[in-house]
Amino acid sequence: MTRTVGELRVSNDALNDAEELRRRLNTEGYLFLRRLQNPDKLLALRRDITRLMMKGGWLVAGTDPMEGIARIEAQCTEGDLEYAAVYHQMYRLESFHRSGHWPEVISLIAKIAGEPVLPHPSKIARLWFPKYTEHTTPMHQDFVHFQGSYDTYTCWAPVGDCPIALGGLAVLAGSHRMRAIRDHHFSLGAGSLAVDESRLEGTWLSTDYEIGDSLVFNSLMVHQALPNLTEDRLRISLDNRYQHAGLPIAEHMLEPHLQGLHPLSWEEVYAAWESDELKYYWKKFDLQILPRLVTWGERSFAQALELAAGGDARAQLHLRRVVKRDPHSELSQRAQAVLAATSN
Repeated sequence: MTRTVGELRVSNDALNDAEELRRRLNTEGYLFLRRLQNPDKLLALRRDITRLMMKGGWLVAGTDPMEGIARIEAQCTEGDLEYAAVYHQMYRLESFHRSGHWPEVISLIAKIAGEPVLPHPSKIARLWFPKYTEHTTPMHQDFVHFQGSYDTYTCWAPVGDCPIALGGLAVLAGSHRMRAIRDHHFSLGAGSLAVDESRLEGTWLSTDYEIGDSLVFNSLMVHQALPNLTEDRLRISLDNRYQHAGLPIAEHMLEPHLQGLHPLSWEEVYAAWESDELKYYWKKFDLQILPRLVTWGERSFAQALELAAGGDARAQLHLRRVVKRDPHSELSQRAQAVLAATSN
């Protein structure tokens, strides 16, 4: 866990000055806006999401779902089948996908990236259990996961107030200036990739986020989630990507999020939608689609195998998840061989 030592700079004063927004983004690596997004819309989305969490057994029965009071025994994370069972239900929400197209966010991205803006179809939410700190999203750059163009922007926003103890996002000031992809290694946290902390310099910045606050940064900015240190509260946040439609995009960003771990089709996502407006919206653009690079994922898995063989408990847990998801895949066969060897 990395201690947060600084406060994010608030840039609401520059919201209507595109040149100044770009200058701050280039200099500091991020833009933090208080109440950029409408709290009432976010509360409505939170209601939709927490209702499904309660139905899925993640919240304590008899409590107000909006409070997000977690059943600790239901702990799970990305990569777990139990996580996908609830996440897929949330992913089918039309209200969730519509939140990635809210005009206040599109307008901000247009000021820094130009028009037309392409919201990535692979919308993302993070649903994070308390007392599960070993699975906290590690320090990393988004490019290794989402690829395409360096000038892809993340917009992170809590769906509810998010004090530091609940585990909001932290960015490493100035870490984007290298304009290069740093070495990443295996990690148990979400994404399974982390930057070596010993090679990082700079000040970590975060804040006590309030509903409506938004943090924007590009794909080379080193960042991490802070651990959810609360006793019983789930953290819900949006973690969406945007870019100029004329820049290249990686093919997997046109698929539902986590599709590679837990298969889900757009037809399944759209099945109960009331409107056709956002269905396959990206097809109206003449996109330059790039193949997905598997370099970082393969390196992470190879490191997990090596660590697991040496007795590393976190790597072994990761391999057991791989096996549980699909016992017959090629990766699963390799994982089973290592696990079998270490159990003797």
